[in-house]
Amino acid sequence: MNRFNVFGGLIRAILLILTQVILFKNLVLFDSAFCFAYILVLLMIPMDTNGVVQLLVGFAVGMIVDSFYNTLGIHAAASVLLVYVRIYWSQVMTPSGGYDSGPKINVRTQGLVWFLTYAYPLILIHALLLFFVEAAGFNLFWQTLTKAFYSSIFTLIVVLIIQYLFYKKMK
Repeated sequence: MNRFNVFGGLIRAILLILTQVILFKNLVLFDSAFCFAYILVLLMIPMDTNGVVQLLVGFAVGMIVDSFYNTLGIHAAASVLLVYVRIYWSQVMTPSGGYDSGPKINVRTQGLVWFLTYAYPLILIHALLLFFVEAAGFNLFWQTLTKAFYSSIFTLIVVLIIQYLFYKKMK
């Protein structure tokens, strides 16, 4: 991976995290669907990145978001879990020929069906951990499950919109 790709990815990550804490933090639908578009940073880490580096990126991104949300590590925990599961899930999702070196993970290069199959379970796992830790238990199980489900759908839709607007298909 060359310096331009790393620099471009870092700029996109910073812009996405800033958009999350400025705009998406206050974007809530019907008091039950929250948008966590910042996890697109974690979903798009190249597949050939070292697992420890991926986990450190997940922790750093989560802690940055936590510092703006005042949530004391909840986003960091959910982000690290997302990345941990992503490492194994991406192996399951690997095509028979494997990935190219430094593959771009987005809806335009992999296709909509592949991306939905790849991203939605990870987004749902992130939302489930986030809301169940926030609820501090299972006392409000159905309300928390509903909030996680609607938030994961909302996040997936926003992630797809961002990708179709800002990511171009590689030739």
